[in-house]
Amino acid sequence: MTNPLSSLAHRTARWCALHPWRAILGWVALVAFAVGLATMVPTQENTDADYRLGESGRADAMVADAGFDDPDTEQVLITAGPTQTGGQLDDAKAQEAAAAVVAAMTGLPGVDDVAEPQVSPDGSAYLVSIQLARDQDDVTALQDATAAVQEDFPGLQIRQSGDVSLDEAIGDRVAEDLSSAETLSLPVTLILMLLAFGALIAAGLPVLLAGSSVAATIGVLAPVSHLIHADDTVTSMIVLIGMAVGVDYSLFYLKREREERAKGHTSRDAVEIAAQTSGHSILVSGAAVICSMAGLFLMGDPTFNSLASGSIIVVAVAVLGSITVLPALLAKLGRWVDRPRVPLLHRVVRRMRPGAVSGRILGPVVKHPAVSLLLGVVVVVLLAVPALGMKTHSGNLETLPGSIAEARTMQDLSDAFPSEGTTADLVVRAEASQQDDVAAALAEVEAAAEESSLFRPSGTDVQVSQDGTVSVLTLAMPFKESDGRVDTAIGDLRSDLAPAALDELPGPTVEYAVGGGSAESLDFVERQQSRLPLVIGFVLLLTLVIMGVTFRSAPVAIISALLNLASVGVAFGLMTMVFQHGWFESALDFSSPGFVIDWLPLFVLVVLVGLSMDYHVFVLSRIREHVQRGLPTRLAVRQGVTDTAGVVTSAAAVMVSVFSIFATLSMLEMKMMGVALSGAILLDATLIRLVMLPAVLCLLGDRAWWPMRRPRPLGERVSEREPAYDSAGV
Repeated sequence: MTNPLSSLAHRTARWCALHPWRAILGWVALVAFAVGLATMVPTQENTDADYRLGESGRADAMVADAGFDDPDTEQVLITAGPTQTGGQLDDAKAQEAAAAVVAAMTGLPGVDDVAEPQVSPDGSAYLVSIQLARDQDDVTALQDATAAVQEDFPGLQIRQSGDVSLDEAIGDRVAEDLSSAETLSLPVTLILMLLAFGALIAAGLPVLLAGSSVAATIGVLAPVSHLIHADDTVTSMIVLIGMAVGVDYSLFYLKREREERAKGHTSRDAVEIAAQTSGHSILVSGAAVICSMAGLFLMGDPTFNSLASGSIIVVAVAVLGSITVLPALLAKLGRWVDRPRVPLLHRVVRRMRPGAVSGRILGPVVKHPAVSLLLGVVVVVLLAVPALGMKTHSGNLETLPGSIAEARTMQDLSDAFPSEGTTADLVVRAEASQQDDVAAALAEVEAAAEESSLFRPSGTDVQVSQDGTVSVLTLAMPFKESDGRVDTAIGDLRSDLAPAALDELPGPTVEYAVGGGSAESLDFVERQQSRLPLVIGFVLLLTLVIMGVTFRSAPVAIISALLNLASVGVAFGLMTMVFQHGWFESALDFSSPGFVIDWLPLFVLVVLVGLSMDYHVFVLSRIREHVQRGLPTRLAVRQGVTDTAGVVTSAAAVMVSVFSIFATLSMLEMKMMGVALSGAILLDATLIRLVMLPAVLCLLGDRAWWPMRRPRPLGERVSEREPAYDSAGV
């Protein structure tokens, strides 16, 4: 029975090969139309309300509904300079500098109010808070004023940070990092493609297709964002995923087409054969990636929803290009796809015998599959075990690069002024007539909290809305945001301190919730921990279904799911060892925060499962081709892995190189993602695809294809002792 996916890929490629200009112009029109959408349709980004989650979300909603005026603020911190004796602050000079800051800031455009200077509890710092006008996003004038005061007081350290300046500094650093990654990844990808093909056109086609797929997706995302709001990180993820799968799919197709032409087929026949084989693998792989990314929707988080929608679209567009415009280009170019040849390099590429390296590894694996599998499992377990102790927390000041001056200033400010550091907000909504009772209850909560070692005086008064219905008590905690005692303090406040005082208030309309940044992080982590098993189960189940339907084999489906789980375990283990325990801190230039940033494990999970399926489907498809031609399973495994080793190595080299670039960037989130994905993909393309997968299939033999009926070979059954076969199994 004809496989419908293979038939679809074949029919589509055949039509595109017969009508190449129509297919090429159609693709150009599609990309141009999609890019035009981005200029005509505004992108709808996530709002603060989209991020509300759990009890902290209810607290934030109550504060927003009460109409609290919460404008952006900038803060100027005055501390002892490096030249002051013993590091002691000169109080007189500090007061004079603070007065100069107030005078310089007062009256500046965009400044609504300048607070009186306040001294820290230990007397080591002064702080001047500047309230900005609404929608004021330019603080250059304030930064210039701060710099001028610093020049007048060289013996002090006068620094500025705040809502706008810190966000701006982080945004600039992220943009610099991404620009650096894109600048490096493009030439690296082209160089690797040149090494794979030895010809400029063949090397450029995968990059061209991937780039056009990314451009089209960014355009399509504009109207889609009105259904699923776009996160500010989604464009970067589209580039990352789009370039990875776009290059992979083109590489698979090109390699097979060149292989068939080398056997003597015409360009059109080679394109059709590639469509039936590699085109089918691309459709299956694309479906697997899309299903894996869809698992992000189960989290119900706006960021994950945006990343899922963007990734799904770019993969679908890349698949479409791989089975339409790529066959058309190959049919039109013919043998010109191997021009212009790079001197010497093309000759080296042509002389390289397929499977020269992989054959040396596969020999012992095929001969001793049980030992090989055992060794592979031991390595995977050793790398994955640290993940059992993984701790997650949201990104905070600790995870920002020390080279961002505003981040260092905010850290010092938080240490000196508790009310500006780690805090929790207890929000109470009641009738205005109950305001006195609410105030008394909050005073009781504050007194009980300060008696505990988990809280300390914040130095701020209870805020009350203009209509008297909503009150906010801010409680400070003497710990860093990532300290486990912060979660304990919030739990005590929610389950003990607040109910003890507020549940006694008369009337059914009293409502309260604990919010703030630390509470939001706790709620997010708890949501992720509760739903992560669901996402893992969803992704693995879809892997089972897709592989089972594609290969009509229950053992192959189970093997695929287990090997994907092994890759994920390795990625999690690497993140834990490197970033939680601080391995290779100096080499990677970072300081360990003692945890993994909370959103990364889930994102790495779905990306890795999706991308690793590229190699898995491609290798298994070639093995099955040989099985269906009559080779015994053991020989089919050896020949199939050997045939695909070059393609898998080239594709993995591109991904590992690009993700390794991310590991060199300054933002810790990008480092974590780069280390986890590059390390896991490297292991996936080597240990798992060259050792564990062949070993399992050899151990199972023909049982690996149950319940698929093995077709009878046309000729005499091949002896397992015959050593060599060409790529057709002849």
